[in-house]
Amino acid sequence: MPSATTEGLLEFDNSFARELPDLYVDWEPAAVREPAILVLNEDLALELGLNPVALEQPEGVAWLAGNATPAGATPIAMAYAGHQFGGYSPRLGDGRALLLGELVDTHGRRRDIHLKGSGRTPFARGGDGKAAVGPMLREYLIAEAMHALHVPTTRALAVASTGEQVAREELQPGAVLTRVAASHIRVGTFEYAARHEDATLLQRLADYSIARHHPTAEQADQPYLALLGAVVEAQASLLARWMLIGFIHGVMNTDNMTISGEGIDYGPCAFMDNYDPATVFSSIDHMGRYAYGNQPNIAQWNLMRFAETLLPLINTDVEAAMAAANATLGRFPDCFEDSWLSGMRGKLGMSTETSDDRALIDDLLRLLQSQRVDYTKSFRALALWLRGDDEPLRSLFEDQAALDGWSTRWRARVDAEKRDSLETAKEMDSVNPLYIPRNHLTEEALLAATDGDLDPFHELLNLVTQPFVEQLGSERYTEPASESQNENFQTYCGT
Repeated sequence: MPSATTEGLLEFDNSFARELPDLYVDWEPAAVREPAILVLNEDLALELGLNPVALEQPEGVAWLAGNATPAGATPIAMAYAGHQFGGYSPRLGDGRALLLGELVDTHGRRRDIHLKGSGRTPFARGGDGKAAVGPMLREYLIAEAMHALHVPTTRALAVASTGEQVAREELQPGAVLTRVAASHIRVGTFEYAARHEDATLLQRLADYSIARHHPTAEQADQPYLALLGAVVEAQASLLARWMLIGFIHGVMNTDNMTISGEGIDYGPCAFMDNYDPATVFSSIDHMGRYAYGNQPNIAQWNLMRFAETLLPLINTDVEAAMAAANATLGRFPDCFEDSWLSGMRGKLGMSTETSDDRALIDDLLRLLQSQRVDYTKSFRALALWLRGDDEPLRSLFEDQAALDGWSTRWRARVDAEKRDSLETAKEMDSVNPLYIPRNHLTEEALLAATDGDLDPFHELLNLVTQPFVEQLGSERYTEPASESQNENFQTYCGT
């Protein structure tokens, strides 16, 4: 495939391809019929040191759609394994995606540039390698919303249409997503390397991951144990942050857990409306394995699989290696709890710590669940109460006596800090979103986009990328789905 002239676009490096040749196959994206940009993330382009105007020219559009390889890029399909719904698959890999290479952004950070939906690869496992407009716009929307909500995440640079039809349950317009990540190294990458015939591959991957993501581990007495500890802490923080906003990933397989601690692969994901730890939306999660409340346990389970791959590097004495790894894994619950509890205090307007805080928070969550109260609206309404208006919160509850019992304790806790109520409310608004990608609104926007109308998508995108700032005339975007809209609602992986 010819290289695109990319002056003013990209200056690629390819360290992963250069240093870890056993973890990929060279591959080229499939050419498409009529490439066109549907959405371009101009702010991210500038952050990456790119020229958005150049990206919108034919040469830029060509590589965003996979019709040309940018100069200096080395397209590869990455190899990895993974536990999917608890079962091990030894050979997964990028079945419909390619890593073009890496660049160093304006902040000095190395970032992967990755195409998704760019055609079949040797890892395709019977799939067509293509992607449809709806799922790629979904990933764009969710990734940018997560970023705006201060959750570490992969991001979306662009979605390009292909001018082709993709066969799913019905024909849908095709698209390619350009994804940006700290890297695409996953727990599943380590699972693949640990079982590779070249015994040196695992250590080379671990050394590369330390240098790229967790360089302080290199100075530790036991660098590979320190790598495990760094990933444990990163994932505990990530899970806490996304649970604080009511997010459900939907498919937390080990091939969807990054070593960097970024959220990745937003397929059958969703946000809760009414608070319920058992909430599941994914059409393929029949047993509720990845329900909202199960996510911390699943994250720790995935990290156990990561630890198993590192055992030979941690210590040649298997028992000593297991003891050290288990001790490090044992930090996950406390790391998660500390991050989550700190975040919950912020959501409730509490800047100090007391021993009664956990009980106060748990009682609120039980109240939200029993009263079937919208999770996002309830926290935003608490700030209005501090401003003197309790009606928005009261309107969410049927049992006013139960609300009064809890709110009396909460007000006493907040008042004990002797801070200005209006300032506290302002701080609460800075962490409690007004706008999230509510499921019914997301589906509405994606259906319109699939039919060629991108206006609803852009309107929703504008709101969820400014989630804490009220915009007049956008009241319907704060409302949860109706019972009929929520009934039997499911999300799909998009393959």
